[in-house]
Amino acid sequence: MDIKGSYQFDAPVKTVWDLLVDTAAIAACLPGCESLEPIDDKRYRAALTLGIGAVTGRYEGTVEMKDLDPPKTYRLKVEGRGKPGFVKGSGSISLAETEGITTVTVVGSVQVGGTIARVGQRLLGGVSKMMMDRFFSCLEARLSSIA
Repeated sequence: MDIKGSYQFDAPVKTVWDLLVDTAAIAACLPGCESLEPIDDKRYRAALTLGIGAVTGRYEGTVEMKDLDPPKTYRLKVEGRGKPGFVKGSGSISLAETEGITTVTVVGSVQVGGTIARVGQRLLGGVSKMMMDRFFSCLEARLSSIA
């Protein structure tokens, strides 16, 4: 499944970049995130509880930030497993500033398997979009509170 989205922040690109690489902000805004702990400089151990349709479960896995080019772009690689199945994904996050407004563009793909894929397949696109929207709305609120 492909995912994509575009989000605007009323802030300079450097400020938005700093927020997007702040693990505390990410953990606080990521829906269902229980923990996000560093393994090393660019890899993190994550635990999330997510529900898609009638299937809810806890996932544990890793998140890796790759090819960082501050404050323009980086890539993410995500892998997780739980009772309801597995999730594997990758994507790129790009930032561009125009007249003090920073646009964040997300493009990626996600693979799911197991019960979650069989039961929730039709819902996955809508749920992933909703999660991204919630995540970026939360980041925007955090940015407003520190500005």
